[in-house]
Amino acid sequence: MKEKLIRFMQGRYGIDQLSKFLLITGLAVVLLSAFFGETAVSMLLYIFGWGVVIYCYFRIFSRNVQKRYAENQAYLMKTYKIRNWFQNQKNIWQQRKVYHIYTCPSCKQKIRIPKGKGKIEVRCPKCGTTFIKKS
Repeated sequence: MKEKLIRFMQGRYGIDQLSKFLLITGLAVVLLSAFFGETAVSMLLYIFGWGVVIYCYFRIFSRNVQKRYAENQAYLMKTYKIRNWFQNQKNIWQQRKVYHIYTCPSCKQKIRIPKGKGKIEVRCPKCGTTFIKKS
């Protein structure tokens, strides 16, 4: 069965970041439509959600690889700032175990100081301002 699926998917685009986003969004909209009861809004959300899921599978099984690749690249370009912000927040959160992260009072540059050094004088590498912080 696995070999049949592999043969079927040869020459097709497959799953990418845009497809994952569309699938999750479509299923979330379908689930959201269940909370509105039997209303016109609920039916519209339900139809829209399944339309997004169907488009997602259309992209996955498409043989037009260049066009799907271009769509994914456009999606990645438009969401770069958002994804980068979340990645930076994740990195800062992981570094908080070992470092204190302070902001320079004059230029707002973030400065990373190791924990456990007591009160230290911090010099901003960007503007040269010095200030005292507890590490």
